[in-house]
Amino acid sequence: MTLLVVLTVLDIVLLIAGLAFYLWWVGSLLGRIAANLEECAETVRTINGHAALIVPGVAHINRTGGVVAGALPLLYGMAEDIVTGATYTPPEKSFVARPASGSRRSRLHDAVGFAPR
Repeated sequence: MTLLVVLTVLDIVLLIAGLAFYLWWVGSLLGRIAANLEECAETVRTINGHAALIVPGVAHINRTGGVVAGALPLLYGMAEDIVTGATYTPPEKSFVARPASGSRRSRLHDAVGFAPR
């Protein structure tokens, strides 16, 4: 009977030790996550500060983009009118480029004993 009591107490001690280790491990992970989230929050505050300075310019850019987008059909039509009749036609006769000195005979053939027919 005393052996059974000792093993039960030992089992409970091991269970509590395992749970304590698990809680310590989870606590350390949560501590690192909290530090990372704090750093991210600081970065987000910095980005919001920078974005507050840019917002008026973005509104102007959006207005200008709307004007350009409205003019695109007109510009496309004008470009089509310009291109009509300006189609490139390649020359009919092609010339072969030849060196000014004429064709040269290679002496490499003579060196290896080759005689072209």
